[in-house]
Amino acid sequence: MNSLYHTDYHQWLTNQVALLRNHDFDQLDLENLLEDLELGIESKVDNLEHFLINLIHHLLKMDYQTTVLRDSVATERVLKGWMVTINNSRNGVDELIEKNNCLTSRTEKTLKEAYPKAKKRAIEAMNIYVNKNQKLDNNSFPDECPWTYEQLITKGWYPLNGVEL
Repeated sequence: MNSLYHTDYHQWLTNQVALLRNHDFDQLDLENLLEDLELGIESKVDNLEHFLINLIHHLLKMDYQTTVLRDSVATERVLKGWMVTINNSRNGVDELIEKNNCLTSRTEKTLKEAYPKAKKRAIEAMNIYVNKNQKLDNNSFPDECPWTYEQLITKGWYPLNGVEL
């Protein structure tokens, strides 16, 4: 059965499902089955992290734009463009959680892991557009995410800091 796992994954998985349904537990390819389950869970967590990185990345840029730079770089069009990405990321998180409710218990941990990556991306992205004397560094944003998970995924919430769109 082990070789089938490597040569015909679909057939191997079909066989594993049949064995489980028939309660033929002693015939299961447990080593590969466990590995496959673990990889599946990690893949979903990776997807959650991806959406959170994009979400936080654009929220950080929006926050910096509306608190520090104000209207010197971004226009209403740029902020609205970031809103599209923010909304797409929020929708991605929502859809992923709806399909995989088990991820709910991993959101806080994943948020902590996603934030430094998002922060790095926000710094790199903003530094393309700002003047030399305005370059961002690691101190430009907090060490930890300034928003809660609930705040991050709240539709319609943006860190506009008084800027009207």
